[in-house]
Amino acid sequence: MATQTPKNGGGDKIRALVVDDEESITQLIAMALRYEGWHVDTASTGQEALEKIRTTSPDVAVFDIMLPDFDGMQLLSQLRSSGEMLPVLFLTALDSVEDRVNGLTVGGDDYVTKPFSLEELIARLRGLVRRSQMTAALQPDPVLRVGDLTLNEDSYEVERAGEPLTVTNTEFELLRYLMRNPNRVLSKAQILDRVWAYDFSGKSTVVELYVSYLRKKIDTGRPTMLHTVRGAGYMLKPAN
Repeated sequence: MATQTPKNGGGDKIRALVVDDEESITQLIAMALRYEGWHVDTASTGQEALEKIRTTSPDVAVFDIMLPDFDGMQLLSQLRSSGEMLPVLFLTALDSVEDRVNGLTVGGDDYVTKPFSLEELIARLRGLVRRSQMTAALQPDPVLRVGDLTLNEDSYEVERAGEPLTVTNTEFELLRYLMRNPNRVLSKAQILDRVWAYDFSGKSTVVELYVSYLRKKIDTGRPTMLHTVRGAGYMLKPAN
């Protein structure tokens, strides 16, 4: 289960970590984020990134896929296995569907491919931080319940029939949105607007991808709760 809540509560500068072995790219991104008023740390290797995450506690990170010691996916796998739920955007020159899916599968929250637009990169990072802060906001009752599925907005704990489920930040926010709208069909456009919080250039396939992740985690071996309504969208409802 996800155990970490975002560290930036509001008034302090957002702290970002940029991990890339190409210094020109690292400095370009760092300069752009500092111009936005963010505090930026950088790393050029996976090991250096692990040390920076331990010592600086960033709010969001950019990982290059190709690093000199181990790749960005291995880096993220290490973080997720230790319970670290830092929102991560992958930066990669690889543009195949398989590479993008692999990055999301290991727990990445988003990706951009090189060459990239700085404006788009910053917008996506803002979206990751905003979603993390919204998810961490205190509610009068932090526990959402649909049937035997529960989600705790304070502790990031998700359970079905008392069994803990491990989810990424993006999966958590998607499930949160579905659970706040039980028995209601939500279109891909609605989900993109609410969960990703920016124009995803019509790439609604990312919704299908994350719905499939959630379905495996909450429905495998159990009565179905997450339904596809053909031509309309998706609906979460208590199992029969």
